[in-house]
Amino acid sequence: MLLTDYFRYPKDSTWDIARQCGVEHGVIRLPEDGSFDLTNASHWQKVYDDFVDFGIKPVIIEPMPNELHDHIKAGDEKRDESIEKVIKMFPIMDKLDIRTICFNWMAHIGWCRTRADIVERGGAKVTGFNMAEFVPTDACITEKELWDNYEYFLKAVIPYAEKYGINLALHPDDPPTKLGNVSRIMTSFANIDKAINGVVPSKNLGVTMCQATYHIMGEDLYKVIPALAEKIFFIHFRNTTGTIQNYRETFHDNGAIDMADIMKLYKKCGVDVPIRVDHVPTMVGEDMVNQGYDAIGRFFAIGYLKGIMQAV
Repeated sequence: MLLTDYFRYPKDSTWDIARQCGVEHGVIRLPEDGSFDLTNASHWQKVYDDFVDFGIKPVIIEPMPNELHDHIKAGDEKRDESIEKVIKMFPIMDKLDIRTICFNWMAHIGWCRTRADIVERGGAKVTGFNMAEFVPTDACITEKELWDNYEYFLKAVIPYAEKYGINLALHPDDPPTKLGNVSRIMTSFANIDKAINGVVPSKNLGVTMCQATYHIMGEDLYKVIPALAEKIFFIHFRNTTGTIQNYRETFHDNGAIDMADIMKLYKKCGVDVPIRVDHVPTMVGEDMVNQGYDAIGRFFAIGYLKGIMQAV
């Protein structure tokens, strides 16, 4: 496994925390301030150099930039120009040796939680989703539209992903259920297997194994991980507890998933890919501006992950 962490740009305290914890590889979020041109190689080079100079080698882009991805998933009038920009990103990634991009297929509503103040161990705060508290939006999209838009996207980009050696790592829907009139399709192992093996099959199309989301789907990780092992390009190391209708984040050692045993399973299945901690609690003194991605909780999470990796 390659230990990584999630980084925004420009630099914030999570950069320091990660380096102090021994992280040397990065899952990076590209700038979204309007000044960064996703098709300009010099803009990418500046971001890349800033990370490398700090001691972090970028290896994954996450997420696929929302300014493009949102139009592609919805299939709106900006879809084609957005796809063209995604394709133009691939040769830049190739030159910088950034081999993987994490994407999802959650149209209109992305990662969604209904609360961010659930009390966890010692008074730490975590996020949670409760369907009874969810307020629907006016957005609407059907399962057929989502599948059609997904196939359209893959047919356009897979040839270029293969040409430039870029891996597309599909993240499951979170929450993995319909939200009002907004349908979801990446909500089960069967659907994700169809998405990566049945629509436009490619060696460059696989998954981001967000293990907590698969657990909340009701899937058995001890069956799903072996079945997807050859197509796991990236791992989100996260724990959770609850049901698909009502669940919450936890400390990494305090949820329903036996994290050490799951790491043994990855090793047994030969999964050797970048891995990062995900959705940490908000600790004492923090203001919850970056729900699930605050700084101090990363100390515990990264240390816990490193300990498990070394033990296994």
